[in-house]
Amino acid sequence: MDVRLVEETPWRYRIERSGVMRVPGVIFAPHGLLPLDEGDRALEQVANVASLPGIVRASYAMPDIHWGYGFPIGGVAATEVGAGGVVSPGGVGFDISCGVRLLTSELGRDTVREVLPALMDRLDPLIPRGLGRGCLWRPAGRRQMADLLRGGARYLVDMGHGVPRDLDRCEDGGAVDDADVTHVGDRALERGAGQVGSLGSANHFLEIQAVDRIYDEACARAFGLRTDQVCVMIHCGSRGLGHQICTDHVRRMEAVMHRRGISVPDRQLACAPVDSPEARDYLGAMAAAANYARANRHLLADAARAAFRENTGYGLDLLYDVSHNLAKLERQEVDGERRLLCVHRKGATRALPPGHPDLPADLAGAGQPVFVPGTMGTASYVLAGLPGNEAFYSSCHGAGRVWSRHRAQREIDIRHLRAELVAAGVSARPTSWRSATEEAPEAYKDVDAVVTASERNGLSRIVARLVPLGVLKG
Repeated sequence: MDVRLVEETPWRYRIERSGVMRVPGVIFAPHGLLPLDEGDRALEQVANVASLPGIVRASYAMPDIHWGYGFPIGGVAATEVGAGGVVSPGGVGFDISCGVRLLTSELGRDTVREVLPALMDRLDPLIPRGLGRGCLWRPAGRRQMADLLRGGARYLVDMGHGVPRDLDRCEDGGAVDDADVTHVGDRALERGAGQVGSLGSANHFLEIQAVDRIYDEACARAFGLRTDQVCVMIHCGSRGLGHQICTDHVRRMEAVMHRRGISVPDRQLACAPVDSPEARDYLGAMAAAANYARANRHLLADAARAAFRENTGYGLDLLYDVSHNLAKLERQEVDGERRLLCVHRKGATRALPPGHPDLPADLAGAGQPVFVPGTMGTASYVLAGLPGNEAFYSSCHGAGRVWSRHRAQREIDIRHLRAELVAAGVSARPTSWRSATEEAPEAYKDVDAVVTASERNGLSRIVARLVPLGVLKG
């Protein structure tokens, strides 16, 4: 695919239509954040996505764009259901409904510093993490697993985990309603049964953080944030269950594309019309995985609450929980008309504006919270949705990887990384320091630049900056 990149403003670039592209590509990033390293095909992926049947407006890329499977990570694309629009599992990714939840405490940074070693000693053995290691909850059988996949965090609250208020602060009230467990395969159920309530590996984490700076006082008040306040951020997804569902349904769509007359420039964009049986089956299974991911984060938050109560006498309140790997059917305005769209957000966070009816009443005036984790040695951000967001109300989801995991392992010295974290005042407990090098700050873009680019492009506004105090890495 020919990629003709045009600078529209210092903060965004455009890929002009060419070849099979149906719409242009738009990258919300200044030159310094573009993925231009030799061998990086993320921009080509933006152009490839622009060829999907039914795509409308543009193929978008967030400032944290980097190379992914089919879609770039940081990619957003909406297809019109009534115009033959498709859904592509590659536009969601293997970690279906991976997302972030942020919990707030009544504690200040100095208070927690005094008990941080004891708190980390409690959380370290409590939180399962790493490749396939342990879980906080195991279903009694397939029937209970099916209940969890249909009910997500709602099911767990009914079981006594967490409190009903938590559901008010979760995207979709803690569960997607159209989950169809009959299209989740046996292997996916088997892989998921032993991992409910676990972080997983790679860039997933549970961090104790402190609010370092407030940028928007009114919005921070609405979110319940203040300077020096201690919070807990959790980043994880649907583990092996989501991975298996994606694998199974990509194979099925690959098998039917020719029969349906669909041609795409990259087989990793395997897709089917949203109103086809193959797409409906995928969307039902994807929703089940989304509910699994929400239940997963809910159980980890429940465990963190217990550890905080035990060691500090204070609990944790959920600020919000939102996914950044999902396809959703949404009615949005395109060319002056309300249309039913299938909005793919892969490594991109939904960012609803103030006043949106899907927001909890007490957050409606401020807009939806958007969480942007940085790295264990830098900072994370809380943003808020804005009106007029042209990327179907989407924003960035993280710092954005610039080094491959192999390069990071090759170039980062473990002793240097440990010293760097100690100097930054961060207590880190990875499953292995060798794997932790893959997540070193040098392996990622500058998260400060990423959130600035989001704000300058009207995707979201910056509310608060948080810094890590204690890190449990997958």
